[in-house]
Amino acid sequence: MTTTETHETTPVIPLPEAGARLTLAVGAAATLASTFLSWTYTTEFPGDLTVTGYPGGLQVLTLVGAALTLLYALAGFGVRGLGWLNPAGTNTAVLLMALGTFATTWYTVIAIATELGGIVNLDPGGFIAAAASLIALLAALGLPLPRDTDPTSSRFARATAPIFGTAHGRLKKPKELNSWAEIGIIIAVFALGLFVSAYGIQTPYGELFVGFLIITGFAFGAIARAGLTTRLSALTAKHRQVTIGAAFAAAAAFPFTQDTDEFTLLAVSILIFATVALGLNVVVGLAGLLDLGYVAFLGVGAYTAALVSGSTASAFDVKFPFWAAALTGAAASLIFGVLIGAPTLRLRGDYLAIVTLGFGEIFRIAMGNLDGTSGPNITNGPNGIPNIPDLVIFGYDFGAEHTIAGFTLGSYANYFWLMLFVTAIVVTVFARAGNSRIGRAWVAIREDETAATAMGINGFRVKLIAFALGATLAGLAGTVQAHVQHTVVPEMYVFAGPVPPSSAFLLAAVILGGMGTITGPLVGATLLYVIPTKLQFLNDYQLLFFGIALVLLMRFRPEGIIANKRQQLEYHETDQLAVPDDTLPPGTVGVSKAGA
Repeated sequence: MTTTETHETTPVIPLPEAGARLTLAVGAAATLASTFLSWTYTTEFPGDLTVTGYPGGLQVLTLVGAALTLLYALAGFGVRGLGWLNPAGTNTAVLLMALGTFATTWYTVIAIATELGGIVNLDPGGFIAAAASLIALLAALGLPLPRDTDPTSSRFARATAPIFGTAHGRLKKPKELNSWAEIGIIIAVFALGLFVSAYGIQTPYGELFVGFLIITGFAFGAIARAGLTTRLSALTAKHRQVTIGAAFAAAAAFPFTQDTDEFTLLAVSILIFATVALGLNVVVGLAGLLDLGYVAFLGVGAYTAALVSGSTASAFDVKFPFWAAALTGAAASLIFGVLIGAPTLRLRGDYLAIVTLGFGEIFRIAMGNLDGTSGPNITNGPNGIPNIPDLVIFGYDFGAEHTIAGFTLGSYANYFWLMLFVTAIVVTVFARAGNSRIGRAWVAIREDETAATAMGINGFRVKLIAFALGATLAGLAGTVQAHVQHTVVPEMYVFAGPVPPSSAFLLAAVILGGMGTITGPLVGATLLYVIPTKLQFLNDYQLLFFGIALVLLMRFRPEGIIANKRQQLEYHETDQLAVPDDTLPPGTVGVSKAGA
């Protein structure tokens, strides 16, 4: 939908709205002040919330939420210099921020009472924070919100419009900025994204991570509803090369934000998982082939690299340089992709899914049987291939610490940069392939294979190319994974496991993030890897909450977090048919679902 921009004018605020906004500002300010008070008298709750004078732990998140709520409340009063926060000019953003602050604060208060054995463990600061955040939320609910009647909106957006307001505001015309100022904004946004991501990954305990998810989720929703993401999208489209450079520079700077290798290893694993998910996106997102055994191609690349990289447990007495091992692993995955795809890609739908699922299980069982007893001694059976040596490229030892610009970086920082380079290669291949003639053929096959075949597209050949390319990208990532983990065992490549990578999690990452896009699987894979890792304290309830989240997402946003525009229109086709008559031009007859 095209966003209309209007010139900024001085708002005239009705008296009831002014009262609600003033109450909101007071409640947000009181919530902010409460973070400098003690919320509990004991240090048994993680984060040390016993100190008066400065916030700690979850109080910091409440402080951030309250500060943003206060800023949006003041912006609604027309305070000079704050208009840029809400170019859409609606009250939706401040409502979402008030709700996020309330949720974070009350989550903290409830967690303290639950873990410590009752509300008697709360200090006055905790009660003040709970009451002030509730007052701010009630005041925000009293602000007028426009109803969303846009037929292209999702069902969730239209159903919650009376509560959260419309997502499509009329953006105020921005001030003209020179190119350097626009580039500075882009760089600042990616720097902020780096800081937020680093903070979230290195949260030391589960309660803080849950609070982080709550406040960042509502903050992102508020920023989107305020129209800031639309403004930023316009800037990034205008300065595309700067955006790409800033994105990879921010990602490359991540190891400098870490004191130890603990979370750098987590970041490396996220990049491996995200890269493999992007390779699966070629098969599922572009070509529309349901592959339930895709993790096997990751295993093929990893096992091949382990066998030719000089491991003491390898059955072959060879040691290839990394570039040769990477090419060998990618080539092996390519061969397996062709061998598996050639006889099976004439199947469609569920039948293809069952065959690929069988291939994934056959690969895992075969690697476990090549132990010298059940079969030839190649993979050392269930024990896998350990002692995979660290990489040495042009004399640069990836297993040693290095000092750069005064920062001492561990071994996993080296693998992080290597995996970031591999991710850049996979992103480039995906973007080029998706925009090519073969990419358009994949989309045609995905939409309607019969129609595509009638137009002269060789469906089998096109699908086989997608299958082979996806397998190659997974194998390339697998060669790096083998050196990062220093060992390869069959249990790493299962259909479904408690933590990724697994075929089920890879498929969920593609669907969750958004099929057919580049950033979608990257975002989906990051969330699906970080959240189970950080929520291990939930034990058996992890999969329960994960399943609930997936059900809700598929119900209200089936196109994924970062939606492909074409699929977004397809998934909400029924919403577009039910166009209210009052949204159509005069003289136009409304189309109803029944009429359709």
